[in-house]
Amino acid sequence: MPQQDVFLEKWEGSSRLGAGRYELFEAMRATIPIIDAALDKIVRLSGEFSVCCADRTAQREAERFLREVPVGGYTEGLQKFLWGYLGDLLTYGNAVGEIVLEPSGKEIHGLYLAPLKNIELTLDQARLEPVIKVRGQTGQLHEVPYPQLILFSALAPKAGEIVGRSLLEGLPFVTSILHKIYRSMGQNFERIGNLRYAVTYRPGASALDRANAKEIAQNIAKEWRHSVSGLRDGVVRDFVAVGDVDIKVIGADNQMIDTEVPVRQMLEEIVSKLGIPPFMLGLSWSTTERMSKQQADILTTELEYYRSLLEPVIRRVVSLFLRLHALPDEVQVEWSAINLQDEVEQARAELLHAQACTKGGEENEEGV
Repeated sequence: MPQQDVFLEKWEGSSRLGAGRYELFEAMRATIPIIDAALDKIVRLSGEFSVCCADRTAQREAERFLREVPVGGYTEGLQKFLWGYLGDLLTYGNAVGEIVLEPSGKEIHGLYLAPLKNIELTLDQARLEPVIKVRGQTGQLHEVPYPQLILFSALAPKAGEIVGRSLLEGLPFVTSILHKIYRSMGQNFERIGNLRYAVTYRPGASALDRANAKEIAQNIAKEWRHSVSGLRDGVVRDFVAVGDVDIKVIGADNQMIDTEVPVRQMLEEIVSKLGIPPFMLGLSWSTTERMSKQQADILTTELEYYRSLLEPVIRRVVSLFLRLHALPDEVQVEWSAINLQDEVEQARAELLHAQACTKGGEENEEGV
């Protein structure tokens, strides 16, 4: 399969939760750096969080748990788990995690971020809950034995469906065009930038030249190879030929196609879909200060939406930990400020609103 058609081929053949669908989104992130950078920035900009418990002992134990809970067997901290969880949610539209308990069932051993390629999701119409099935080594699907320990989130599912939609949905066609442009640019630089020569010998009108044309051409080719091979070792050698010899650079008459406009059009589609301001991705497009502020406000709204998807996961994990330790399981999640400037603007807006309400009340009293 040609590499430039990998996106369309996988997109047309992918099902709702088939492995090809996940491979499609992985290929998009691996091939187009700006998509990978944008998703990573969204994950990092989601910020950090803390939990608040009414009981002091529960607060202290919950903070310790947030710092020390093993994640994936190689790192610690619930924050690290959420970064990977949100990355899967944005890339694939769904994220599945598991709370792994100790054999005694009285302690959380760690958190595991499950790969989605071997998971099938269906909707239980009676309970309106997702049913998660795992594909084993034999290829058979079986339900997870302890669904209450499974963490699941879906990004903007369609009405009546449990499967979420990837943030990259709608971009495979755009990405395939952009990949074709990049590949063509590389081929053109290979053809034009790596100089190749056409050496043409035209025999003269004499009978001697025509009779020995083949031998003369072979000698010219031998001398030309000898002259060019010296350049590899840094040695400049002269090329001497007798007769009507013409030397041209292959491809020198052609010019590179200007790809700035089509590439920017494709990047604009990607940036608008991902909701990241261009200046955060190193794209120096002409924008005014007011436009940049509006783009930052839109990003703030998007990040608050992603936080709302993560809060149930945080509460569920921490509440289970507190119940296992016989502590009150009431938990509130507090997020760090996304941007100090946003906080100042929000406070200023609330002040202006309060002043307007006060002024309107005074005018009503004077009218009475």
